[in-house]
Amino acid sequence: MLLDVDKVLDRPDTVTLAQDLASVPGVSAVNITVTEIDIQTVGTTVTVVGDDIDAAAFFARIQKSGAVLHSVDEVVVGDRILEPVPRRR
Repeated sequence: MLLDVDKVLDRPDTVTLAQDLASVPGVSAVNITVTEIDIQTVGTTVTVVGDDIDAAAFFARIQKSGAVLHSVDEVVVGDRILEPVPRRR
C-alpha cells in the first residue's frame, strides 16, 4: 500500500512511527518518505509491504500515533507487485 500521511512536526518522530507501524500484523516492511515540511506538520508518503496486512489495524495505528491518513494512493494485491501503467493524455 502507498499512503499519504501527515503528522505533527515532532510527534511521533518518524523512526518511532515507522517502528510502530511495522509491528502491525502482516507487515514485513515500512518505508516513510518525507514529502513536505510546514511550520507545524510533516507530509509523508508511507509504503507498507507484507502478506495479509490487517489494513484496519494499520489505519488505526496511524490514527493512534497522532498522525492523519489523508488517502490510500495505491494498493497492490496478489502474488506479485504490478508496476503502475501511465495514463495516456
